[in-house]
Amino acid sequence: MQSSPLNLRRATIWIGRLVLGGIFVYAGFSKLLMPNAHLWPMFVLRFSISMNISSFAQQVESYKMISPEASQVVAHTLPFVEIVLGVLLLIGWHLRIWATAITAIMVGFLAVVTRAYLLHMDINCGCFGTPEKLTGMTIVRDGSLAALAVLMTVFAFMEAREAHPWSAPEKA
Repeated sequence: MQSSPLNLRRATIWIGRLVLGGIFVYAGFSKLLMPNAHLWPMFVLRFSISMNISSFAQQVESYKMISPEASQVVAHTLPFVEIVLGVLLLIGWHLRIWATAITAIMVGFLAVVTRAYLLHMDINCGCFGTPEKLTGMTIVRDGSLAALAVLMTVFAFMEAREAHPWSAPEKA
């Protein structure tokens, strides 16, 4: 029996790919290219990638979970990882692998942000480059995106077990 080309699982996968892929690409680029709010009088330095990465490293360090050296490593790699994973998710090539990776990252982000919120840390989220206070809405946003990522990944694995609806039917 051949499945429908459009069903709830495929629609969820498409929405997840577009939303999460777009957000990951935007988040990565914003960490690299958004103007640094701390250097507003110095116009040239506002758009410096290295200054933006060092500002992001301070945001990562403010969570008090890893050492300053490890936060430098995270700040120098995470924006590029987010861009690459976002593009791969948008393309859809080896979807199960990249959906699983994005789900793991989203669940990790949710855990870290929830921990900081429950400890009443007055810090910036660090999610999109520009300073954004950590609030309950940050938890709700990350939780809904993590739920979408989990749902998309589960549905991608379920769809991989079935025949593609546009493939040629088997001859008896």
